[in-house]
Amino acid sequence: MAVPFTAYLLSKKGEIPHLDDDLIILLSEIASATKEIAGKVRKAGLLNILGSAGKVNVQGEEVQKLDELANEILLERIKNCGKACEIASEELETSVKLSDSGYAVSFDPLDGSSNIDVNVSIGTIFSVHKDSVLKPGRELLCAGYVIYGPSTMLVISLGKGVVAFTLDTESGNYLLSHPEVKLPEKGKIYSINEANREKWTEEGLRKFIDYLKGEKYTLRYVGSMVADVHRTLFKGGVFIYPADKKNTSGKLRLLYEASPMSFLIEQAGGIGTTGKERILDVVPEKLHQRVPVIIGSKWEVEKCLEFLGG
Repeated sequence: MAVPFTAYLLSKKGEIPHLDDDLIILLSEIASATKEIAGKVRKAGLLNILGSAGKVNVQGEEVQKLDELANEILLERIKNCGKACEIASEELETSVKLSDSGYAVSFDPLDGSSNIDVNVSIGTIFSVHKDSVLKPGRELLCAGYVIYGPSTMLVISLGKGVVAFTLDTESGNYLLSHPEVKLPEKGKIYSINEANREKWTEEGLRKFIDYLKGEKYTLRYVGSMVADVHRTLFKGGVFIYPADKKNTSGKLRLLYEASPMSFLIEQAGGIGTTGKERILDVVPEKLHQRVPVIIGSKWEVEKCLEFLGG
């Protein structure tokens, strides 16, 4: 019989020292919030919540109606559960401080929002630190994402491997469907926006991509990080979002995207790097700090670093 998400967490309390009742309550609330978001995503075309909200966020990006709604749902759920001391969202300029100590939550409420209107897989990314969000990824207590695709899946790591749950729409529960997610050591897929090739700042990256083509790798790029990393996690290969002439520090946010996804990739046996250092070792200096991202199977990431170093 498939195990529900909260029951799974309760069963792991003895194995994972930092997994206490408060963290279980917090993660259960995040999971409940994503169920609500999943319902809104499924009915978006019927609820008049597709399209732009008519404003831009702190990133200077156009806010979609579903972005705004997902952000509100997560904020309210996390605030009301009473277990978070700080909440940071990609959609908010500053974090919400609730107390001096406790669990600090960072999230991207709806990653890949440019794909919302065309019904492509999108997702929610979240992570939890102790006391403050401005800590390196190596100090994460847990990280995960929910992908809203043909099925809704919650993928999470508590620092001891990666597991995945699938939302059973009949019971309304996330049920354990993948007890151990292991990233293949080598894949056959690379994921990068090659339209930006001439803007990349590293010649070694262009040479690496040419090498992969020569090795008959397949390009797959959705443009929704959750979708691209989800495929990489299960199929192997490499996902890259490099620095370029326009985004000299990279485009993906350290707290909301790069760090939690790198945590998951490493826990599944892969590697996450900026090209110069391990992503999980980057100490955040500000909430919306950006970094280049190279994550995926050990073989491909190490090979990429060889080309970048050469």
